[in-house]
Amino acid sequence: MSIICGLPLLECVYCLACARWAWKRCLHTAGHDSETWGLATAEEFEPVPRICRYMLAVYEDDLRHPLWEPPGGYGINPDWLIRRRNYEDTYGRAPPYLLYLDHNHADIVLAIRGLNLEKGSDYAVLLDNKLGKRKIDGGYVHNGLLKAAGWVLDAECEVLKELVEKYPDYTLTFAGHSLGSGVAAMLTLVVVLNRDRLGNIERKRVRCYAVAPARCMSLNLAVRYADVINSVVLQDDFLPRTATPLEDIFKSLFCLPCLLCLRCMRDTCIPEEKMLKDPRRLYAPGRLYHIVERKLCRYD
Repeated sequence: MSIICGLPLLECVYCLACARWAWKRCLHTAGHDSETWGLATAEEFEPVPRICRYMLAVYEDDLRHPLWEPPGGYGINPDWLIRRRNYEDTYGRAPPYLLYLDHNHADIVLAIRGLNLEKGSDYAVLLDNKLGKRKIDGGYVHNGLLKAAGWVLDAECEVLKELVEKYPDYTLTFAGHSLGSGVAAMLTLVVVLNRDRLGNIERKRVRCYAVAPARCMSLNLAVRYADVINSVVLQDDFLPRTATPLEDIFKSLFCLPCLLCLRCMRDTCIPEEKMLKDPRRLYAPGRLYHIVERKLCRYD
């Protein structure tokens, strides 16, 4: 009898916890995240729109006859395209990418595409991780993304080294969106740690732009590499701000209510300070740029 009487009480506690969790998230908007941040200068943010166009170009099969060209085009000269790889070329070990020699901006760009929902190999990269599974340079990283980055570096090392040495005044930029952002960030980390593989390239010549960044490195690494890795978050973008590991998100697509239930109870019962102290917890990489288009109940 006592057990039966206790059930309504448990239901009430659970419902109140879920209501609190939902209320906090419904009222949360992007403007709250960065309202105390400083404003980025036009000079430091200038490459972002151009790099984003290069990332979009990876989705095209033929850049001389593009099918989804945005207004103003991709800003790419097909004659300066060094190499492009599709899923067949990478054997599913990494997302497709292109290598572009941008003479107009003195830049060597390796741009990586985002998650392809139709490709099981992309899911395999995301799911290849567990909390604290891979440690590097005193911190923790996403194992699958690191392995994909290693494959890309092994495949393109000689070409990149040749370009870096041939054009000593050019920067080397790794860029990616979504899944590609994590690979690009890991690739940047590996290159900085192994600069001798690219002719002892100076650290200041290497940079990364991760758009809609995946949470792929621990906080100490994110801070340490903030001088070379830049993450760009648009408005309320889900991927970089979710506290749920990538592998748990995709595993739970078959039972989303179960994930929401567990996440609700965890956020309610475990203090945020305790979760933030976990050194294995992964974050968006590097320095963050937050693009806020609108705020709650604001239409200006």
